[in-house]
Amino acid sequence: MKNRRLFAEKKGTEEINISPLIDMVFILLIFFIVTTVFVEETGVEVNKPQAASASDLEKNSILIAITENGNVVYGGKEVGVSGVRPVIRRLYQKEKMPVIIQADRKSITDTVVRVIDEAKLAGAISVSLATED
Repeated sequence: MKNRRLFAEKKGTEEINISPLIDMVFILLIFFIVTTVFVEETGVEVNKPQAASASDLEKNSILIAITENGNVVYGGKEVGVSGVRPVIRRLYQKEKMPVIIQADRKSITDTVVRVIDEAKLAGAISVSLATED
């Protein structure tokens, strides 16, 4: 009888408490969500020109696309040439990031120059053109 009671008591106390483990998993999940850098794409596909001197730029940057038809797009929405300056000013208040213009190879040079000019007037320090290797 005595052996039977000891065995029954031991069996009831051998539970694993996983509450701290679940708490730790949630803390790690929150940490990774907060520290992740989200890259915002332009939302349109453009055929970029090729360049032999192409180099990789920072992942954290402002991407502006110019389509073949001359539409200026940021974040999947058409902003036009006049919308470039407010977008860059708003984003520059948060963090100083380089501006990368993804111009289609058939886009009009005048539009590209006007977008570069608007970006510089908004205070952009670094304005680059995206190309393919």
